[in-house]
Amino acid sequence: MIIRSKAPLRISFAGGGTDVSPYMDEHGGVVLSATIDKYAYGSLLLEPSSAITVESLDYDVVAKYHVDEEMVYDGEFDLVKAVLRSMNGDRRQGLRFFLHSDAPPGSGLGSSSTMVVALIGLLKHWQRLPLTSYEIAELAYRVERLELGITGGMQDQYAAVFGGFNFIEFNPPAVIVNPLRVDPETLNELEYNLLLCYTGTTRLSANILATQIGAYERHDPSVMGAMDELKAITVELKNALLQSRLDDFGALLHDAWVQKKRMAEQITNPGIDALYEAARKAGAIGGKILGAGGGGYLLLYCEFDRKHRIAKELEELGGQVVKFAFEYSGLQTWEVKP
Repeated sequence: MIIRSKAPLRISFAGGGTDVSPYMDEHGGVVLSATIDKYAYGSLLLEPSSAITVESLDYDVVAKYHVDEEMVYDGEFDLVKAVLRSMNGDRRQGLRFFLHSDAPPGSGLGSSSTMVVALIGLLKHWQRLPLTSYEIAELAYRVERLELGITGGMQDQYAAVFGGFNFIEFNPPAVIVNPLRVDPETLNELEYNLLLCYTGTTRLSANILATQIGAYERHDPSVMGAMDELKAITVELKNALLQSRLDDFGALLHDAWVQKKRMAEQITNPGIDALYEAARKAGAIGGKILGAGGGGYLLLYCEFDRKHRIAKELEELGGQVVKFAFEYSGLQTWEVKP
């Protein structure tokens, strides 16, 4: 038997950063996001051996561990080790994992957290665990942020598990995922007018978030004001989407980007600024860098008759335009015969 899983990557329209402690704990956070047809994939085979084998199909890397071996976090498949330590208990079953993602870590699409969700899905399916969607997302958060100590927020885990368009509220210990019932014609038009561009570089989001957290803890008025304003804009974006005011939605994306850049200086750089300004001059209404910033994917809202011109401008500057579609399902697991 082979167990497979896939969990969708996400684009975050606004609110990213307000889902990070300690701001989230003291003021609450909100995020508006949607999942897309890019995924983290996992396959699990049960083997009659005493080995746990992990193979990354993206990097052509294979590692092997003994079932009785202590899983030490050393930078090699730490996400897998942390999930096993959290879920596998005293089981001594030989396992073989195959992992693959449509986007690299540091892309701004939440790929690392989404891979954790896919891994949890594999073990949940195998062990027939009665975990709810909220419990899976919470476990993924604890594995990555608490067990491994990787700095970051909560939105990626919940987006990957639930899928679709969500307005997510973070008021620890409660997280509320509000699925949005957006008019199908509005969603088609939004997808048609959005442009996704890979900047050509990735980044380590933990460093950017550490700067943001430090500024907040010092009570930097600029950073605190930017985060409060970003929360308000996120609510406005949600309302614009539900009311099918897409031009307003695009303009609000720009407003959110202006506020996000105030949260840490590493969020943007001359290369990102050049791409964004070229897009705006060519007719983009608004946009933002996805994730914590510093690289990865740039998301832009364009008028339909200018989208092709904007894409051309970005590619001439070294950007890579990527086709995508919205994905309305979250984590999925299934079985196949070998």
